[in-house]
Amino acid sequence: MKRINLLDEHTSNKIAAGEVVERPSSVVKELVENSIDAEAKNITIEIEDGGIVLIRIIDDGIGIHKDDVRKAFLPHATSKIKSVEDIYSINSLGFRGEALASIAAVSKVLLKTKIEGEEFGTVISIDGGEIQYTSEVGTNKGTVIEVRDLFYNVPARLKFLKSSSREGSLINDIVNRIALSHPDISFKLYNNGKKVLHTYGTGDLKDVIRTIYGKKISEELIYFEAMGDDISLYGYIGKEEIARGSRNNQSIFVNGRYIKNKTIVAAVENAFKSFATVNKFPFFVLFIDVYPEFVDVNIHPTKAEIKFKEERGVFKKVFDAVHKSLKDDVFNDFFIPEDEKIKPEIEEEKVEKISFDIDFMEKIKETTSSNPLSYNDIKKEEDLYESLKTLKEEGKLNLKTNINNSKTFNQDIITESAIIKDITNEVIKENNDYKTAENRTPKFPALRVIGQFNKTYILAEYEEVLYMIDQHAAHEKILFEKYLKSIEEGDIIVQKLLVPALIDLTTDDYIYYEENAKVFAKAGFTVENFGGNTIALKEVPYFVGKLDPRNLFINILDNIKALGSGKTTEVKYNKIATMACKAAVKANDSLTTIEMEKLIDDLRYIDDPFHCPHGRPVIIKFTNYELEKKFRRIV
Repeated sequence: MKRINLLDEHTSNKIAAGEVVERPSSVVKELVENSIDAEAKNITIEIEDGGIVLIRIIDDGIGIHKDDVRKAFLPHATSKIKSVEDIYSINSLGFRGEALASIAAVSKVLLKTKIEGEEFGTVISIDGGEIQYTSEVGTNKGTVIEVRDLFYNVPARLKFLKSSSREGSLINDIVNRIALSHPDISFKLYNNGKKVLHTYGTGDLKDVIRTIYGKKISEELIYFEAMGDDISLYGYIGKEEIARGSRNNQSIFVNGRYIKNKTIVAAVENAFKSFATVNKFPFFVLFIDVYPEFVDVNIHPTKAEIKFKEERGVFKKVFDAVHKSLKDDVFNDFFIPEDEKIKPEIEEEKVEKISFDIDFMEKIKETTSSNPLSYNDIKKEEDLYESLKTLKEEGKLNLKTNINNSKTFNQDIITESAIIKDITNEVIKENNDYKTAENRTPKFPALRVIGQFNKTYILAEYEEVLYMIDQHAAHEKILFEKYLKSIEEGDIIVQKLLVPALIDLTTDDYIYYEENAKVFAKAGFTVENFGGNTIALKEVPYFVGKLDPRNLFINILDNIKALGSGKTTEVKYNKIATMACKAAVKANDSLTTIEMEKLIDDLRYIDDPFHCPHGRPVIIKFTNYELEKKFRRIV
C-alpha cells in the first residue's frame, strides 16, 4: 500500500471547489444568497462572457466587519452557525462556510465592504487562494465582490464549461428563481452590459412572475394555499394553456431556498393531470414553510437537494392544495351560469343543490378535443405542395413573389396564409405524370385494401399475408420524410401568416432560439426580432396546416432544449420534423377506400415505411400459418 499524504490547504481548497463551484451559475447562486443573508434590499448582478470573465455582485446589506474580512475566506468560516446543533435549526440560505474559500481558490477575487457607522470600508484582493493585499477603501454600505477569470488555474474544469451564451442562460435561470423566492428584494441582472432582468422589490409575487415570464403567463395562474401547524404552503399553478413540453417553468422553494424534489413535483403534476386535457408539464411556483428541524438541507454542498422528515405528508398536503384550487376553478367556470354569478341571493339557494361530479372532467376532455383536418383535405394540400415544388424546380415559379402577392386566401387553413389558388388542372396533371415517371423502388408489395378497423388501422392483404397499418403513424412518417428531404434540398415551401404570431420568450428560451436561429430558418420558419425577448413568427412550413404556429414553435424549442448541447443539426431537424408532422391524419378519422389506397401507395415508396418518427411500428403482418394456428386449424 502506498504511503498516506496529508494534502495542503491550497490543494484541498481546489478539490472542495469542485463540489461547491461547478460552473459560473454556482458562483452567482452562492454570492447572491450571501447578499440575501446580509439583509440586502437591492442586489445587482453583472456578468461578462457567461460569468467566465467577470461576475460582480453589488448589494446594500449589512456588510462584513473589517476584522472579519480575511477570516471570511478561510475554509469553514461562517457567521450563520456556531455549533453542530445549529444545523438542525437553520434559517439562513448559507451555513457551510465553504463558498468564499472555494471561489477564491479557482479565481481572482476583489471584495469591498463597509458596515454601518464605519468611516471607511475594507478591500481585499485574492489570487488563486493567495491573499495579495488588504487596505482601507472608500465605498458605500454593503458589499461589492468581483470574481474574474473563473477556473483560470484549473484548465480541466474550464474546458468542460458550455458556451458563453449557455452559461449566461444558466445564470439568468438561477437569478430568476432567487428573485421569485424574494419578491421583497429588487434584483438587477446585466449580461455583457445589457439589462436582462429588473424586479422592483414590491413584495408582490405576481409582479415578479410577470416580469420574468411575461403577461400571458401571469394572467393564466391559479392561486393555492394550505396552512397547518407543522407545514404551510402557497403558490401559483398555471392553467393548461401555458403548460409546456419541459419542466423548466417549475420552481419549488422550502423556507425561501430554491430546491429540487421529485416527490413534490410528482404531487403537483398528479393533481394537474386530474384536470388537464394536454400531455404537458404544468407551470407552477410553490413555497413551502416548515420548521427547520423537520427538514435536512445538509445533504449536498450545493444545498439544492433536501430531505423531509415526513415526505408522504408533504406529498399529500401539496397534492390536496393544488387539486382543490384546480377543482374550484373548474367549478366556477362550468357549474355556475354567468347570470347567477351576479345574483348572490339566487346563488346561495342553488349552490346547495349542486353536487360536483369528478367524472364530469372526462366529459370536458371529450368536448375540448380539436377537430383535425381529414385525410382527404390534407392530401389536397399535399398535391398543391407538390405542384408548387415542381414548378420551382422547373424555374417557372418564384415562390416568395407569387405566394406573398396572391390576392386569394385559403380559408380552410387556420393561419389564413396567402397561397396560389389558380394553378390549372393541366399543371397538376403534368406534375402527377412527372411523379409517376420517377424511378422509385417500393419497399413492400402492392396491397389490396380490405377495410378500416376501429377508425385507426387499415386492413390489407397480399397473397396469404394480412397487413395492419396504423393510419396516423403511416401518414406521419410520409410527411416526416418529405419534410426532411425538403430541408436537405433547401426547397421548403412556406406559407405567410396573415397576422404574424408574436411570441414572448423567457431569457433562457430566447438564448436557445438565438443559438438555433439558422436551424429554424432552414426548416422553413421566418422569424424576426420584435424587441426584448419577443419574436415575430411570420412564415411557417407550408404543410403545417391547421396547427397553432405559436404553440408549434414553443414545442419545437422545448424539444431542442431537451436534447441538450452538442447535438448535430441533423438531430435537431429530426425533432422539428417530428413535431411538425402533428398535421398527419389522426386515429378515429374515417377514411374512404380510395384514401386508404393512396396512403398505402405513398407509404410504399418512402425510405423507411416500417417505423414512425418516434420509432414505433407502422405495419404489422400476420401470415396465414399464424392465423390458422390461432384458430387451431393446424397443430
